[in-house]
Amino acid sequence: MKSLKLLAAGLMLSASTVSMSLADTITMWTMEEQPDRMEAQERIAAAFKAKTGHEVKVVPVSEKDIATRATAAFGAGDLPDVLNHTVQHLLPFASAGMLDSGAATEVVENLGMGSFASGPVNMAKSNGEIVSVPTDGWTQLVVYRADKFAEMGLNPPKTFADIEAAIAKLHNPPNMYGFVAATKIDETYMMQLIEHISLAAGYSPVNADGSINEDTSKLKNVLTFYKTISDASPEGDLYWKQSRELYLGGKAAMIIWSPSLLDELGGLRDSAPVTINDDPTSKALAKDTGFVTVFSGPGNDAGAAYADVRYLGITNDANTEVAQEFVEFALSEGYGDWLGMAPEGKFPVRKGSAAGNTDYEVMWSGLNVGVDRKEPLGNIYPKAVIDDIVAGLSVGDRWGVADGQLETASKLVNARVMSQVIRKYIDGEIDLDAAANEIVAKHKEL
Repeated sequence: MKSLKLLAAGLMLSASTVSMSLADTITMWTMEEQPDRMEAQERIAAAFKAKTGHEVKVVPVSEKDIATRATAAFGAGDLPDVLNHTVQHLLPFASAGMLDSGAATEVVENLGMGSFASGPVNMAKSNGEIVSVPTDGWTQLVVYRADKFAEMGLNPPKTFADIEAAIAKLHNPPNMYGFVAATKIDETYMMQLIEHISLAAGYSPVNADGSINEDTSKLKNVLTFYKTISDASPEGDLYWKQSRELYLGGKAAMIIWSPSLLDELGGLRDSAPVTINDDPTSKALAKDTGFVTVFSGPGNDAGAAYADVRYLGITNDANTEVAQEFVEFALSEGYGDWLGMAPEGKFPVRKGSAAGNTDYEVMWSGLNVGVDRKEPLGNIYPKAVIDDIVAGLSVGDRWGVADGQLETASKLVNARVMSQVIRKYIDGEIDLDAAANEIVAKHKEL
């Protein structure tokens, strides 16, 4: 009997030793480098280790440095196993050979293709494969005073025509500006608005073959509309700061903003108080606000939504199986912690644990948002509003995505040619035809 017990103990020790020997350590580079977000990712890593025995080293890398550092690490054959990156990095990283598309495709298929919003997955497709796994995202919103629209019998601002009609009825400065459009050319915010409006109008500066689009018909629609909303804005160099302040103060009928405004509208951030009344924590403005994710211009009835999506890429230097296992874990058992890093800016790209299931969306709506005060979005906005905002990710788009020209389009965005020329046009320095032709010419020079 004693020998049997010793044998059993030996077998248990042997099994334990084998288990420990199979445990690996992988590294993830993350752009989510704020202390509270690092803590959330460390919790995911700890839970993954408790389940699998594998350790994940979470290394913060600034978003502005991620491309440079990844390129250097690739050259040295020392990429991390998992790489957190933006939509702008998708095709550059993939075309350079950094990302294992087959591994990413397997992860999405294992989790269930139908459980993901289609927009973020389509953005990540190249040559029939998914180059990186989408984790979260947001769609830019047309934010509007639904109470004022109802009072005046106006349609929600879902089209250029709707917005123009609302401006005609609601623009009454300085008490109420019809719109607050960006005019500061060195701010990213202005290019975000331009791209959003261009998508709605069906205009892209890049053709399917990568050449510059020389057809200016839809471009002129973009320019004309941008002048309309800028004419309904205050004077000066405007960017996100003024648009937010004026809307929170009840002096703007419409703005275009990211969903990070959602908690501020609910009176949860002291640095961006609601000033529509004497109570900076008031939820009255949130109640009176409506949101449009997909809007359309002339000739593009389907419209579009501007989306920003984040991804976890499995690199070609990775311990592939463990990296895949970790990414699957982060988008299932660890998904609450991942989205909880900043729920107002991290919409779930994976709707539920299976196709047709929305349990992750339900979970997300119950996560706390805010800075100085915290509360679930579901306590501030009706379910129908939240559902509509999240649904925008399914059709989220960016210039060049559909044609595999995101890399070229990103160069044009970064050059800010359209910001510069549009400012000249709205200031009356050049006419419509000259503005359209100058944009095409300068894009071709690039």
